[in-house]
Amino acid sequence: MENNRLGTDLKGGLNLLILSISLATFMSALDGTIVNIALPTISADFNISSTTVSWVATIYMLVLAGCVLIFGKLSDGIGFKKVFLSGFVIFTLGSFFCGLLPDLLSSFPVLIASRAFQAIGGAMITAIGPAMVTAFIPMKEKGKAMGIIMTTAALGTAIGPTIGGFLTQYLSWHWIFLINVPVGIIAVLLGAKVIPLNKSYEKNQDFDKAGAFLIFTGLAALLFAMSEGQTMGWNSPTIVGSIVIGLIMLGYFVWHELRITDPLLELHLFKNRNFVVINLILALTFFSFAGINYLLPFYFQYVKGYNTSFSGLILTALSVAMMATGIISGALINRTGGRKLCIAAAVMLVAGYFMITRLQVGTSTAFVVLCLVLIGFGLGLIITPASNMVMNSVSKKYQGMVSSLTSLERFAPLTFGIAFANLVFIQGILTIGGSQGITESAPANIKLQLITAGFDLAFFFSFVVAIIILILTLVARQEVHPDYQSGNNDEVITGII
Repeated sequence: MENNRLGTDLKGGLNLLILSISLATFMSALDGTIVNIALPTISADFNISSTTVSWVATIYMLVLAGCVLIFGKLSDGIGFKKVFLSGFVIFTLGSFFCGLLPDLLSSFPVLIASRAFQAIGGAMITAIGPAMVTAFIPMKEKGKAMGIIMTTAALGTAIGPTIGGFLTQYLSWHWIFLINVPVGIIAVLLGAKVIPLNKSYEKNQDFDKAGAFLIFTGLAALLFAMSEGQTMGWNSPTIVGSIVIGLIMLGYFVWHELRITDPLLELHLFKNRNFVVINLILALTFFSFAGINYLLPFYFQYVKGYNTSFSGLILTALSVAMMATGIISGALINRTGGRKLCIAAAVMLVAGYFMITRLQVGTSTAFVVLCLVLIGFGLGLIITPASNMVMNSVSKKYQGMVSSLTSLERFAPLTFGIAFANLVFIQGILTIGGSQGITESAPANIKLQLITAGFDLAFFFSFVVAIIILILTLVARQEVHPDYQSGNNDEVITGII
């Protein structure tokens, strides 16, 4: 009887731990997309241009991507619990500031500063979510836990615009941020109770401040160029200068990291070919998805003439499929192995992306939904096992570092993928239209066919990337570091209620 009670208590504690981590990944991912639909309203409130107000969304992604590796490294030295709880406190305070201070002080720059502060907290909690699963969840439960957590992250990204639109329409844009406050308080109280105190790995050297500066500056400069290049012009001095600065900083970062004893990012891990392959699978998966997710609403609006609400309803097919297979993949990992799931997922992505390159003016809604379901199945099926394979392939002392790397491989490729898809779409229309002599005076049906050709061309590159992903899954191997073999996960029980 006593053993059964202890087993139930441990199970309940693990479930609460998974809930705590899921709340973190969900809220951080949600805030990456929830504000986009409210930008016109915020623009009108502060009487600023659409270009200026876009910084509400841009600054969050820049700070998040620039800081995530830094906090992943810090968590390896001081412990996951301190970073996680501190991050949620900062995230909650930042949300409170975003919701109240800009109106109180009648200042848009205050909103940008509050949003940047919120993103620092978001980076802290996002960086170590997968690491806490690897560190604290028993091996037989890891797949299920990773599936739930990665699915909630994808769900946060997918439903952000829907929640943002509802709150903006029926309450005000301020509630986009204020809704985080009660959730954050609950998450901090829950995390303080259920997150164990893991072993920290003491370092002989000081924290790599130079590396932190270089990676933050380099990533922020490149992501700024990618996100603003289409608006400001790819040939503008600001964009060209940002790209040059970003490449120089990141190049120097690599040179610097290879020469210090305790680097921010252990680049020697990349000597393992399998480690590189799995990380490429993750990064390319989000890169391929970014263009589809960004451009499809424009296809619905410009070509099909659908309204915003109906377009959003169609896109939920992808989110539902992603959530379903995300949970299923987590449950299947221990039974089938991550590699087989990744291969099956890559086949679905290839099929889905190929089908979506066949869109025409008269394509039925049912066909588009089928494409989205296939793509959603592929995404949900590949993200969890690939993330799990990465985390289980390295020593425990690199958990936070590699966890933050997987988070970076989610945010940065999304930004690069949107910029690349948009560039291909616009340049494709200009090139095809120029070669066929199509002008503004052309009949409406001809112009619609031209626009559709631009979408197909942009989607074709997602199809090509999916083929590369499939090849990588075929050469990837299932590797588990000795730290995670049976009997080497004693920290799991420590501190869980």
